[in-house]
Amino acid sequence: MTVSIRRLEEADRNRWQDLFLDYFEFYEVTVPDNGFDQVWRWIFDPHNDFWCNLAVNDDGRIIGFAHYQLWHSTLTASMACYLADLFVEPPARGIGAGRLLIDSVMTFARDEGLSSVDWLTQDNNYAGRQLYDSYQPKSDFIFYTVPTG
Repeated sequence: MTVSIRRLEEADRNRWQDLFLDYFEFYEVTVPDNGFDQVWRWIFDPHNDFWCNLAVNDDGRIIGFAHYQLWHSTLTASMACYLADLFVEPPARGIGAGRLLIDSVMTFARDEGLSSVDWLTQDNNYAGRQLYDSYQPKSDFIFYTVPTG
């Protein structure tokens, strides 16, 4: 099976949302009110540096996605790319779709002159980490999320 990568299009909304819901379920997180609509707006807002690439199999089925954005890296005093979300549906894992999605973001970052592509994952995401470690060993940084409300 071959996999290709392309940008998200307006006609992809239903399939993208189904996969995004699966992503929320994988991380055992509840979708916030209007969460899908807000992320969809970010992707298609030309003034927002936020994008989505899709992995598509040779039958034309969307099997995964990567959301990515620009961010300021203060430690390198440069702009970098943050891979916000990466998901491949379980039946399609192991065929290289995740690597192709990451590579597409890496190509974007190189073409834009960005210093790095950065992302995080859960410590127990062993299958994902096996792929991620093939790019670079994990850093020693620990990530905190503190709700403000």
